[in-house]
Amino acid sequence: MNVPASMRAGVLYGVRDLRAEQVPVPTAGPEDVLVQVTTNGLCGSDIHFYKEGKLGPFVVDRPYIPGHECCGVVVQAAAVGGPAVGTRVAIEPGIPCRRCTLCTSGRYNLCPDVVFMSAPPVNGTFAEYAVVPADFAHVLPDSVDDESGAFVEPLAVGVQAVTRSGLVAASTVAVIGAGPIGLVTMLVARAFGAARVILIDGLASRLTLAAELGADATINFRDENPEVRIAELTGGGADFVFDASGSAAGSASTPGLAARGGSVTFIGWPETATFPFPVETILEKELDVHGTNRYANAFPRAIALLAAGKLDIHRLVSQRFTLDDVAEAFRFAADNPAETMKVMVRA
Repeated sequence: MNVPASMRAGVLYGVRDLRAEQVPVPTAGPEDVLVQVTTNGLCGSDIHFYKEGKLGPFVVDRPYIPGHECCGVVVQAAAVGGPAVGTRVAIEPGIPCRRCTLCTSGRYNLCPDVVFMSAPPVNGTFAEYAVVPADFAHVLPDSVDDESGAFVEPLAVGVQAVTRSGLVAASTVAVIGAGPIGLVTMLVARAFGAARVILIDGLASRLTLAAELGADATINFRDENPEVRIAELTGGGADFVFDASGSAAGSASTPGLAARGGSVTFIGWPETATFPFPVETILEKELDVHGTNRYANAFPRAIALLAAGKLDIHRLVSQRFTLDDVAEAFRFAADNPAETMKVMVRA
């Protein structure tokens, strides 16, 4: 397949300065595949870099291509092994060393040398082409369309969180934050056998969507006390609590929402590194507390859930743009958070 020398891409130069430009097509090594990108999802981290020029330790100090929720078609295969030319794939963007103890034990997401596509200065996928190691290009079955393929990455976050929590069938779940990650966590928890799921957020529009997607109850924390309401709904607390909000208040509230002997799992990256936290409640209730860091071995399971028809992510897509309008896609998402769930950008 003929590959051009240059490609269209969205290049972020600094705060609110994203430009659609022509850039060189990246070169694939012998163990890589070159993927022609068909669909990108716009992640909250992309918006942080766009609005603030930084997220955690990563700073936009030179132009780079954001984006890491994507699928596409292989146009150049690896020298040995991996998906063939013409194969549709979802790209797993966190590339570990594959040699350290954490990698070889299966927890490669914790590799100290992991390189994450779209974490500046590493280029991401808001472009016509992207390079990824062949073993991190996951084959998509025909039953998984391109938008669902671009949703595999955030869905893998939910799979990782639910797996880490130890969720068991017929349990009660509470999720703080009804954004994309909170909602996919709800969907995954349901697919894993949760009997009841309760969503907590401060935006009525997001709670309405959560109810439409199958939440058994929703709580607007601006109108009522989540701890009191969940105690009423569950008879004492949720078996499994997930914080997908990233807010200090949301994180600190998790032990109070959990049942005795329950589990608390943190997904959202915190807005502050430290904040007051009720450790006494954790001790008194003997809670299990888990952190999650992206995902490991979760892409195949996320794809399997989509292929089996266990969940439908299309209701989460709120806007659609093309790559030519990528700057407008970022601007809209940054300026209209209440109206935005998941923005999709097609090549």
